[in-house]
Amino acid sequence: MFAMVYRWRVSPGKEQLLIDGWHRVTMAIHQECGSYGSRLHKADDGTWVAYARWPDRETRERAGTPDPEGEAMMREAILEYFPETRLTIVDDLLAEPEPEPMLEPAPVPVG
Repeated sequence: MFAMVYRWRVSPGKEQLLIDGWHRVTMAIHQECGSYGSRLHKADDGTWVAYARWPDRETRERAGTPDPEGEAMMREAILEYFPETRLTIVDDLLAEPEPEPMLEPAPVPVG
């Protein structure tokens, strides 16, 4: 299994635009490119972090751009990009409940 970590600083007032764009892009990549989905987080230092899982590195490398409008939303919201981190999962002890269906994003309080 393979994972990617993405990290950004978002322009003030554009947080919901990032959330909405990320949601669209993640749904499209999951449905059309074979990803296992992603999680979006807001870190204590004010940056935003997304963690995405893939069956393997090759599937990730083949992934296209299935939602250009969602990606444009993200680009508009992101003020600063940090380097991506590629991870090969060597052991996985996460114990999670059965996943719920992917839903429309709820507004997230910022600040």
